[in-house]
Amino acid sequence: MKAVASAETAARVRPAETGTLINIDNGGTLTDICVIDGAQVYRTKTVTTPYDLSKCLLDGLRKVSALIYGKENLQELLLSAQHIRYSTTQGTNALVERKGPRLGLILGGDLSVEAVRAVESGGLFDALIGARVVNLATLDTDAAACEAEVTRAVTELGSAGANRIVVAVGGTQRHTQEARLKRVLLRKFPQHLLGAVPILYSHEVVEDANDVRRTWTALLNAFLHPAMERFLYSAENKLRENKTRHPLLIFRNDGYSARVAKTIALKTYSSGPRGGVEGALALATHYGFERLLSMDVGGTTTDILSVENGQVRVDARGVVEGVETSFALSAIVSVGVGGSSIISVQNGVVKVGPESVGGAPGPACFGLGGTHATITDALLIQGLLDPATYFGGQLHIDPERARAAIATAVAEPLGVDVDTAAQAMVEAWVGKVAASLKAHRAADAQTTLAAFGGGGPLLACRIAEAAGIGQVIIPALAPVFSAFGIGFSDVGHEHEVSIATVDAQSFASARAQLIERAQRGMFAEGADWDQCRVELSLRVPGQEAQLLPIDAALPDAVEPGTRVVLSLLAVKPLRHARLQGRFGQPRARAESSAMRTLKGEAVPLYRVDALGAGAAAPGAAVVEDDFFTAWIDHGWQFELNEAGDMLLTRQ
Repeated sequence: MKAVASAETAARVRPAETGTLINIDNGGTLTDICVIDGAQVYRTKTVTTPYDLSKCLLDGLRKVSALIYGKENLQELLLSAQHIRYSTTQGTNALVERKGPRLGLILGGDLSVEAVRAVESGGLFDALIGARVVNLATLDTDAAACEAEVTRAVTELGSAGANRIVVAVGGTQRHTQEARLKRVLLRKFPQHLLGAVPILYSHEVVEDANDVRRTWTALLNAFLHPAMERFLYSAENKLRENKTRHPLLIFRNDGYSARVAKTIALKTYSSGPRGGVEGALALATHYGFERLLSMDVGGTTTDILSVENGQVRVDARGVVEGVETSFALSAIVSVGVGGSSIISVQNGVVKVGPESVGGAPGPACFGLGGTHATITDALLIQGLLDPATYFGGQLHIDPERARAAIATAVAEPLGVDVDTAAQAMVEAWVGKVAASLKAHRAADAQTTLAAFGGGGPLLACRIAEAAGIGQVIIPALAPVFSAFGIGFSDVGHEHEVSIATVDAQSFASARAQLIERAQRGMFAEGADWDQCRVELSLRVPGQEAQLLPIDAALPDAVEPGTRVVLSLLAVKPLRHARLQGRFGQPRARAESSAMRTLKGEAVPLYRVDALGAGAAAPGAAVVEDDFFTAWIDHGWQFELNEAGDMLLTRQ
């Protein structure tokens, strides 16, 4: 696959300081690399290797090093790196596919298995835990009886197949009780033995007075932790072997990054899409978009999130697989429709996804054994995609295979010809994405759609029109925009303490505890405390969080005896890319490089790398980059600025 950096792409950022910024977004089908070196931006893609994710990581870095230096020079690239930021779908995919350790659960205090089960209805509990649950009956009785019972519980769960156990105790004494059980189990089941089953304690994962939510957070994290730990430490070690001078930073769903050793596995859930959101936030801030609706179209899913008034919507208690967790997570809507989504006919209606053929075997036109029809096949036979230039000309696509798949899967069941079937596929695909956008947020005159990911620009005009949106921005780095976006993250950690009945003394004690924890955490990140930005916030359940000075006392407005949550966010700022470019400057009529026949109509074809700043033209037209294609509909116009960003406007 071809690594690409054009003059327009290179103008994407202004240099801020010295040192190379390396950003990697590991997706289920492709791994994207974006390297910022001064004013130059280099990008490439490589096929994800799920059997060894460190392989596609190093493959991508070697490819981009060849682009920068004229030949592969991985060590030189890593030596030049100031920061290496990385996001991965590993955790998301593991949960979706239910691939992970067999968990066991020990409950005590006020917690019951019925309460834990009650908050989910999608079969997640059965998939992760099943019958491997023990309720302790002797927790509050004599110590000897409790010790014997918890010992039997671990033995029983191990015999039932559990290879990772979570201990969760409900009630106000959860810390004390879980710590007591930990002392017993460390003595009975020493962790240095080869056969030891890891035992995790809910209060050590997160401080949350909601017992059920804390238990689910510990369970989900326990499920994701082993695979994430093995891969990320392996990747970091291989980077060190190649002379990197700085630690690998893992990008999280909360918008911050951290060293591998300081990363909680669950916080990486949907971190790739959050990278695109960070990029969208930067676009909205730079161009002054009041409301930006981001649409990241990949092979399997379309991820949607809105940016309003310079803010990304974040749920204080993020939801994972339908279960509320204790962590703040971005409110990303993931819809099962993408470039590789299977399109079929059911009961006379065209159905799109959520099943996907991914990158292997991929759409039928890839010629890798796939037989299912996808939107990629439909757009190929309609003429939007060109076999000679698709994916930089490095991936051969076959129109005849596409026609055969569409004939079998769609045309014959509908009783129409292949061309009519392809149009029905496009309409169904556009309709599903547009409906998801409208369900997420109603559009108005101030709404702009940001279309990125490999499939985002394809039908952006049609999707926007169907969703009631009149303006679309396609970033210059649309194909690798999530990788680019994670480069706007800083190193950050948030800590919180629940205070059941607050007073001045308990508030001061909790604040001191948070500061101590945050200082230890940032020291482990290699940051001096005086380098960090620190925010203290107080939240009364049911009310908005209130920011406080770091040395604040209990606010007078909070009555003693109230239950509160005190949080402290510590952030070490890192260097980011800085955007440039403006729209609305003097325009030049875009010159097309060729014509392309689209559904029987000859339309101008514009190559992004052949257009200058201010180039503009009306639709119908096709605008093509090595890694994306955009169809500009009749009634729309595109404008390209000096940064390579493209604005589409409905006339």
